[in-house]
Amino acid sequence: MAFGWIDEQAELRARAGLVRTLRPRPADSPLLDLASNDYLGLARHPEVTEGAARAARTWGGGATGSRLVTGTTELHAELERELADFCGFEAALVFSSGYAANLAAVTALAPHGSLIVSDAGNHASLIDGCRLARGTTQVVAHAEPDAARKALATHEGTAITVSDTVFSVDGDAAPLAALAEACRAHGAGLVVDDAHGLGVLGDGGRGAPQEMGLAGADDVVATVTLSKSLGSQGGAVLGPARVVDHLVNAARTFIFDTGLAPAAAGAALSALRLLRREPERAARARAVAGELHARLTAEGLEAVRPDAAVVSVRAPSPEDAVRWAARCRAAGLAVGCFRPPSVPDGISRLRLTARADLTAQQIERAVRLIGETRP
Repeated sequence: MAFGWIDEQAELRARAGLVRTLRPRPADSPLLDLASNDYLGLARHPEVTEGAARAARTWGGGATGSRLVTGTTELHAELERELADFCGFEAALVFSSGYAANLAAVTALAPHGSLIVSDAGNHASLIDGCRLARGTTQVVAHAEPDAARKALATHEGTAITVSDTVFSVDGDAAPLAALAEACRAHGAGLVVDDAHGLGVLGDGGRGAPQEMGLAGADDVVATVTLSKSLGSQGGAVLGPARVVDHLVNAARTFIFDTGLAPAAAGAALSALRLLRREPERAARARAVAGELHARLTAEGLEAVRPDAAVVSVRAPSPEDAVRWAARCRAAGLAVGCFRPPSVPDGISRLRLTARADLTAQQIERAVRLIGETRP
């Protein structure tokens, strides 16, 4: 029977406690949200939603085509200029998603015969970029710059190292300075995904590369998403102008994909300008993450110290993680639930995201509910 194997896979997932389901949320959810990636609380900010509405009224509901045909508007170009300037890079190129931006950066910068050194904890989009690239990938130990250095030493020719700046599972930061040093010792490029750093790390939220003094370097490329701190949707690649020009001509997820919807571009641009005016939002997100971690560990829970805005709380098993998250939801708290294969180490977790707009009372309530519902 066609697709008969799907039933077998479904049964295996059910036995392992790994069934995933969609849960449509209402526009006005009563839940306290510690599950979304709206780190700065901008997704519903009046300036951001008005930016989206204004762009839709001006440019229409969609981009109408690929970026090289009709999908590049003056708004896209404006967003790219301001993103590059804010993050400290020479140029930027906007994509329809952060996933597409990562696929573009890795595949276009790792031609046949090249080496890709990839951190074992990288996001799925970087992993898929490595799989699609024509270069050879070597996966190295998580957050170990010496492992990256040794891998680069085995190869003569074009090479890149790819890494998240802040890893999405535990919220730990990559050793960017040491990775850059290893790359430079071997003439390799460094490609980093700053999805969880933009808006949280760096001067006023300018991102991890800016914080580490790597922004604008001719051997560093960063990808970002517009869907987390900026409360919109889409992604971008930041780097030297010649790298961006190369992507325009070589990146398949740029050439063949419809451009980012104007509403998303307008929302992201409004959020970026708001962050410029209110840089304290970045520090507040980090402070909330630190407070969550301190309170959770004081309750005897195993929480990983956050380097940005992600707080990870470990669960005994996938089934326990699912039940824990469900009990939190029933009590009025939305939390993330990460299980294999989403976690590279096989340890299931509740994943909490700190938001700059959380109040002291909301933080206290969240910690209390997580403690009361623990397995």
